[in-house]
Amino acid sequence: MDFHHQIAAQIAAQKDALGIHQYAFLKTTDLVFSQGVRSLCEMNSCGQYGKTWACPPGTGTLEECQARVMAFENLFVFTTLHPLEDSYDFEGMMEGKKRHSDLCPAIADLFRQHGKTLLILSAEGCCRCETCTYPDAPCRFPDTLYPSIESYCVEVNRLAKTAGINYINGANTVTYFGCIIY
Repeated sequence: MDFHHQIAAQIAAQKDALGIHQYAFLKTTDLVFSQGVRSLCEMNSCGQYGKTWACPPGTGTLEECQARVMAFENLFVFTTLHPLEDSYDFEGMMEGKKRHSDLCPAIADLFRQHGKTLLILSAEGCCRCETCTYPDAPCRFPDTLYPSIESYCVEVNRLAKTAGINYINGANTVTYFGCIIY
């Protein structure tokens, strides 16, 4: 059995235990990169712009990010779905983000078991350290630094459409996206 069949079988068997809501396998050429996404980051609505290696400008330019992604051929995109008390449930959103972030290494390990070199992109930047070393020193944990998908200028709404997965999953929920690029 080739790698893609093996990993697809592993993901299907462990989907619920891992907490994956939806997923798809795509080619990196399916991704749409946009300076407009970076412009949204520059507006700093999440408060992470210029504060972490996982967000711009620490991730590099659109061209640098795109080149890193395009050095790979394939990607696995997945979502996690988290219920909220209401649309203002910030604590629920942050708990969902933490559960999503905790899931990324487990999924990456499935790919690494097959000897794959990976680029991992996750949701909304890094919160590992209380104070990031950016820009004064290198990241303390570069092996577990998972930049946000948006920081790489990827249009996540288009990614969802191409993958056939939901970008929004209804009222009082939050959906987080992750990508394992290999």
